Amino acid sequence: MDNQNSAVTHHPQQETIVALATPNGIGAIAVIRLSGLDAIAIANSVWKGKDLTKQASHTIHFGHIVDGDLVLDEVLASLFVAPRSYTRENVVEISCHASGYIIESIIKLFIKKGARSAKPGEFTLRAFLNGQLDLSQAEAVADLIASNSKASQQVALQQLRGGFSTQLQTLREQLVNFASLIELELDFAEEDVEFANRDQLKHLIHEITKIVGRLIQSFELGNAIKNGVNTVIAGRPNAGKSTLLNALLNEERAIVSHIPGTTRDTIEEVLNIQGINFRLIDTAGIREATDAIEQIGVQRTMEKISQSALLIYVFDAELITLDELKSDLESLQKPGVGMLMVANKMDLLDEDILKLESIQAFFTTSGLPDMQTTFISAKEKLHIDDLKNKIYTAAIKDQLSGDETLVTNIRHLEALQKTEEALVRVLGGIDGSITSDFLSMDIKQALHYLGEITGVVTTDDLLENIFSKFCIGK
Repeated sequence: MDNQNSAVTHHPQQETIVALATPNGIGAIAVIRLSGLDAIAIANSVWKGKDLTKQASHTIHFGHIVDGDLVLDEVLASLFVAPRSYTRENVVEISCHASGYIIESIIKLFIKKGARSAKPGEFTLRAFLNGQLDLSQAEAVADLIASNSKASQQVALQQLRGGFSTQLQTLREQLVNFASLIELELDFAEEDVEFANRDQLKHLIHEITKIVGRLIQSFELGNAIKNGVNTVIAGRPNAGKSTLLNALLNEERAIVSHIPGTTRDTIEEVLNIQGINFRLIDTAGIREATDAIEQIGVQRTMEKISQSALLIYVFDAELITLDELKSDLESLQKPGVGMLMVANKMDLLDEDILKLESIQAFFTTSGLPDMQTTFISAKEKLHIDDLKNKIYTAAIKDQLSGDETLVTNIRHLEALQKTEEALVRVLGGIDGSITSDFLSMDIKQALHYLGEITGVVTTDDLLENIFSKFCIGK
């Protein structure tokens, strides 16, 4: 059975820290967290109930927090004895009533008894320093807290469980083996021997480069899942853009009017489709502006399109001409921006089969990139679900299967890109028959950048930058 005297694995000398682990504000319960060598002793010094220093790990106890003869609150104390805790230190979590006065009084009492206020992210920093998590897993904790969709939650959870770390560790181990052999060659440089088979090394570098390349390519999807897919709704005035936004959201979010130019600035809302957040941006109608304000609105529309991942081009299927359609498509297409065509106001076409066929024929023969067209009535909410499915497919395609590793962190992306550059230099060195010392330098560079991701290689500045962005209490 564990007790509070169990040794903390790496940093028993660290001070005991305390912080509120739940959000500020009115609520039923608040959780105050203590972590450190003296966490249980400090909690016990203000505790009225069972002696906490004699209780087993992972147990919960009812009692009172007292300041001398003054009872501050009746609470539950959860014990996690080192190393069986989040930080691998002694941890006590006090569940008290969520009164601002009670919370402040209890935290001040713990500080008076020897704890100090935790810095942002310090609990997770200790988990990293004590070997409970690697750096990419620690960053996944912050992503999990910030996740606002099913997909972002699943990606963060997969990284927290170590899927990304395991893949990187395997790559590093393979490289380390060859790096060791090349280092051995340097010790026997005068004898001109090769311990590292160059063909095997080249094959390994090719395989690792492929994996690193796939991880780099996954960032576009991973970033979209984490932060949402920027999706612009654009088209001519009165095409039904605002009506479409309202239909997609199933609420009256945008002002709808028959007067052209009603939308003069962008309106942004979030739509969740199959666990992915789409940041819908309704824009000003594209036309020759009639005044300076509308002109600014049109300029902003074009800027938003360039910055988006997906463009939903809406047109009035009843009134638009094929020349106007072609002109719009040519002006709206931007490199790297996916595009969906939405023929709106189908309820006004009645049985105009010729118009439908002419629009379909236009997209078949125009020579423009293959783009699906959805025929809808935003006003009558006709085929809106079909459009949602196409929006999801256009953004995610077949990339999301649930078990693949996705890069969502810009720091990880940059480290992978530098790894790839170092690996390319290794391949060039092998083909150029460079000496072992230069080959060793490039392999070490690749190992360094891979190590930065998981925290095998760290600096104080790097850790400060990462954990300062966490909330206090985590």
